Amino acid sequence: MTAESNRRAWMSLLAKAPADRLNALWQAYGAAPKFHWLRAPEIGASMVRGRLGGTGAPFNLGEMTLTRCALQLESGEVGHGYVQGRDKQKAEIAALVDALMQGPEAAAVKAAVLEPLSAEMAEVKTARAEKAAATKVDFFTMVRGED
Repeated sequence: MTAESNRRAWMSLLAKAPADRLNALWQAYGAAPKFHWLRAPEIGASMVRGRLGGTGAPFNLGEMTLTRCALQLESGEVGHGYVQGRDKQKAEIAALVDALMQGPEAAAVKAAVLEPLSAEMAEVKTARAEKAAATKVDFFTMVRGED
C-alpha cells in the first residue's frame, strides 16, 4: 500500500470510529503532544452525493453536518480531522492521531489506537452481517422436468 492509501485508511477509520471509544483509546495511550491550530475545530455542512446502483448519474442526496480542524505539532507534522457531527473533541483527537501517524510515533499510535479500533469495528460489522444473514430468505425456482 502507498502512503496515501494508508493515510486514507486511517483517516476513514478515525472518522467512522465511535467518539467515546476513540477518546478512551487516546486517553489510554497518554500522549499529549504540543501543537498549534492551523484551523481550530469548526462545525459546518457538506453536500452528500449518491449514485443509483453505484454507477448511475450522481445526484445530491442532502447535507451532512461535519466538524473539521487542522493542527501542526511542534515537530512539524500537520494533522487533519474530519468527522461526522458536531464533536470538536473527536475532530481534535483525529487530527492529533493523523499528525502522529506521520512521525516517529506512528508504530506506537497504530498499535495503541488504530489497531484496536479496526478490530472492534470489524467485529461490529461481522455481528451486523451475521444478524442480517439470519433473516435472509433464499428463493429458488423448481425445475419442472418437462424438458
